[in-house]
Amino acid sequence: MATVYRWRLAPDGLATRRQLRALGLRPGGQDVVAELHRPRRRGRAPLVAYLYRIDHARPVRPMTPARAAALAAAMRARRTCPNCRTDVGYCIPRSLGMCVPCHDTPAPAPASFR
Repeated sequence: MATVYRWRLAPDGLATRRQLRALGLRPGGQDVVAELHRPRRRGRAPLVAYLYRIDHARPVRPMTPARAAALAAAMRARRTCPNCRTDVGYCIPRSLGMCVPCHDTPAPAPASFR
């Protein structure tokens, strides 16, 4: 089990993934060295952050043109409405499954046969 530190009491030389990223680093396959626990009120479980050694971290891999194109295609797919097939300029909410205008437009009434 990893060493557990309370909030703001971790020693120097350890960092979370976000802190490593801000330094231009990544964990690089190393195991979690320690955990940081932030207590919460009303009996809820503490928030947990995993800590990695900064001296064992590796530089972030550079963005290649192929990775940039794949990321752009994935984001374009998240912004494209499946109903109207337009790029709406924001990520479509998964709860709606379509853009807000398509969701808010009432569906046409089914034709009745006599």
